[in-house]
Amino acid sequence: MLKEFREFAIKGSVIDLAIGVIIGAAFSKIVTSLVNDIIMPPIGLLLGKVDFSKLYWNISGKSYASLADAQAAGAPTINYGIFLNAIIQFLIIAFVIFLMVRQINKLKRPEPVAVPDTRECPHCFTPISKKADRCPNCTSQIEPIP
Repeated sequence: MLKEFREFAIKGSVIDLAIGVIIGAAFSKIVTSLVNDIIMPPIGLLLGKVDFSKLYWNISGKSYASLADAQAAGAPTINYGIFLNAIIQFLIIAFVIFLMVRQINKLKRPEPVAVPDTRECPHCFTPISKKADRCPNCTSQIEPIP
């Protein structure tokens, strides 16, 4: 079993997967910074100087000045601003992955179309060889295709 696991771990696909996960984690940090530091501040400014990362609903019944104060007090909160940021991050990452897969699919060579070696008998519709001059099913005389 150890030998099988070693063979599995050494395969190129596992290494490719590990590289993809590492690059994905790094890309995720870039997208997080893009959303939090570049995209959301102008949107918040347009919506009346709102910082989305600080939007929350306090469900404890007590009043707190900020999300940090509520969290420091251990109050239960619904952090919908952070959730909105996460949705935007997901959409950006999904769109970039879509673009990458689309480009990879364009680079793939189209598979050659297989030309069938058979044709249909015009009399009984049985599949026969293209080179046949007589149908083996109905024995009709047929012109062979060169």
